[in-house]
Amino acid sequence: MTVTPFNDDWTVRPKISGFVNLMGGSESTDVTLPHDAMITLPRSEHASGGAPSAFFPGGEVEYSKRFYVPTEWRARRVALQFDGVYRDAMVYVNDEFAGQWRYGYSVFRLPVDAHLRYGTVNTVRVEARAHRDSRWYTGLGIYRDVHLVVTPLAHIIDNAVRVTTPDVDAERAVVESAVQVTNEDVITRRLTLAVEIRDASGAVVADDRTPVTLRPGAATTVRSRLYVDEPHRWGVDDPYLYSFTARMLDEEDPATEHELVVSFGARTLRIDPRRGLRINDETVKLRGACIHHDNGPLGAATIRRAEERRIEILKEAGFNAVRSSHYPISPAMLDACDRLGMLVFDEAFDAWTEMNQPFDYTLDFPEWWERDIDAMVRKDFNHPSVILYSIGNEIHEYGSGAGGILSREIAERIRANDETRFITTAVSSFWAVAGEVIGELKDRLDTAVARGVNDVMNEMTEFFDAVTVSDVVTVRTAESHAAADIAGLNYAEARYAPDAARFPNRVVLGTETNPRVTAMSWRETLAHDHVIGGFTWTGWDYLGEVGLGRTDYTDDLEVRGGGDPAFPWLTAWAGDIDITGMRRPQSFYREIVYGLRRDPYIAVLRPEHYGRRRLEMQWAWSDAISSWTWDVPVGSRAEIEVYCDADEVELILNGESLGRRPAGADNDFTARFDIEYHPGDLVAVAYRDQVASERSTLTTAQGRVLTAHADREQIRNDSGDLAFVTIEFADPAGVPNPSRDSSIEVRVDGPGRLQALGTARPATAERFDATSCTTFDGRALAIVRPTGPGEIIVTVGAEGETVRTAITVLET
Repeated sequence: MTVTPFNDDWTVRPKISGFVNLMGGSESTDVTLPHDAMITLPRSEHASGGAPSAFFPGGEVEYSKRFYVPTEWRARRVALQFDGVYRDAMVYVNDEFAGQWRYGYSVFRLPVDAHLRYGTVNTVRVEARAHRDSRWYTGLGIYRDVHLVVTPLAHIIDNAVRVTTPDVDAERAVVESAVQVTNEDVITRRLTLAVEIRDASGAVVADDRTPVTLRPGAATTVRSRLYVDEPHRWGVDDPYLYSFTARMLDEEDPATEHELVVSFGARTLRIDPRRGLRINDETVKLRGACIHHDNGPLGAATIRRAEERRIEILKEAGFNAVRSSHYPISPAMLDACDRLGMLVFDEAFDAWTEMNQPFDYTLDFPEWWERDIDAMVRKDFNHPSVILYSIGNEIHEYGSGAGGILSREIAERIRANDETRFITTAVSSFWAVAGEVIGELKDRLDTAVARGVNDVMNEMTEFFDAVTVSDVVTVRTAESHAAADIAGLNYAEARYAPDAARFPNRVVLGTETNPRVTAMSWRETLAHDHVIGGFTWTGWDYLGEVGLGRTDYTDDLEVRGGGDPAFPWLTAWAGDIDITGMRRPQSFYREIVYGLRRDPYIAVLRPEHYGRRRLEMQWAWSDAISSWTWDVPVGSRAEIEVYCDADEVELILNGESLGRRPAGADNDFTARFDIEYHPGDLVAVAYRDQVASERSTLTTAQGRVLTAHADREQIRNDSGDLAFVTIEFADPAGVPNPSRDSSIEVRVDGPGRLQALGTARPATAERFDATSCTTFDGRALAIVRPTGPGEIIVTVGAEGETVRTAITVLET
């Protein structure tokens, strides 16, 4: 069998009807997959998707690719596998309809034998559409990998191979495999299935052989039970992977040998309300990050290196788990999570039968949900990183009897495919009972709106908290929670304690938590054994749902609210990590709360806004950065937040103590100061039991020069690889200088192209497909994709300066 990448040499153009095409169609553009056709479309305040879609328009596109089909493939089976097409994919081969898939996040495979012409060039065409069908930016087109699958007539069904480790201890691991094989030949085949397990060094540690007789058109499952001595277990801190090889042998026709290799990890999962979640018999609290699927400047394009880099950065920031909010995660990211040691909470849907957007998945759910559940489980099964499935996020039906029925049906569908993992919900207490309480909320908000946006937000928070712990929520959501193994709660820390008494057998997970209450949320998580962790909204900033975490400023005391986010807002601005991969202050705060960092972290609220009213949205963090280089008059006032787990923090400016302030858990891990800005060294010193310990320093930049650094000096000649070039203004000693922003220009020479260029600026009309942009806080990011082996030179120019960085592309 061969499974080969099928990402090169595609074209894309807007889809138009055949009648219109007779009058002259639009030009096609050469592209390499994965590709997002939406990210290059013009944004507008009049775009139909509005703020949820980041003011990008919807559209219809058509991809095409020509490929040669050898004559010998007449004795083979040929299929195309799409890891994801957003959405309503229609696939044609040689202008004949080959199949479709409605959901934009499912892996699907289509046999194409019936449509092929052998010994000549064939054409595959894929249509996709997106229009007001999601609460966030979705992208458009073939945004995940495509594979060409060619197998012998008698072959292993590669996406149905399952490897499990049901029994693991220090002495040995039991490895059970189920390999589905089929015979599409016209004669009976007498074959042998050979299986083996290799460790990370490539040494064979277990093997087996089984004779298999298959009549024409028959299929069967061949099971093996292998034993690995002294197994090396997979875990977050040691993500050790074994490989499982299945080889179909025919001694009479060796040319039809068929081999498949999959990775797996030896690990065990357990849950109970007294010891929580145990992985390999050790209790683990999930430090989780909710993430959306876009890759910032790349749009929705799921290029493998971009997925891997996100997991690397999230893990460095202290997270040990990700939640794919609110859709099945990509195979590329699953591979990265397996290799790097990141736990995965894979989610199926954001809606069932009650819509969130006019043309969303509710239109497809009744007919398609079973196929999409099967596709999610089939994709995940052999990945040790996957520990949880969610049946849906903030589903309106969770609080009804009909929702209870659907909860059980979906959960049982998952269990029928996979009994090795746990199932959770993601219940919003408010939306589960909204029909009963919305009137009361409106009355309270009518009163609060006259007092301003902060009063509105406080009123909403107080009301939601009251609803969350109400008896009506307890009763109405009980059936949906009972359908799952773990009760998933969005923004409901107030239920942790009472649920322990009401439901002594219930295990709870904070499926969404607010960054503003990180300390409280984590304290409650640690205090309750039945709570296995929490997932912040959100770990990585994303396109769409714009302005969710923004801070607005005003000097007008009469302004009563920040209003709706307006164009050109682009991102939610609610992530611990921005869309370019830079950690924001809240990320370091979270690391301290988790107990993973002891050094204090200094965050400076932007001095140019000192004294102004701050209108902060519910998911907003302090509008601060870690810098002591500001373009404000000396002596200007500045508010300082020092995040620290020590008892106290002393702030020292240019050798002069500005006093101590309490910090630590009793003060939400934050010491606050109000000081004058004077350039120099700002030092924060942690005090533990009155003894000075760790310290951190911010230094004013002495000058401003342009720099550019690639994340790796060498990349592979592979369209799935990328180089991320950080462009930054700093002084000659390397101290960042974000004091003002400048226009930069980027040129790529050699075997590569500029795939995207942009910043983390949350509100901008600049495009990611341009060769120039304006820095944000002194930074920008250029993303380079290789086109061949050799040396790429990235040249960056700004303010009369030019810098270059070299990237070597190695032949694969």
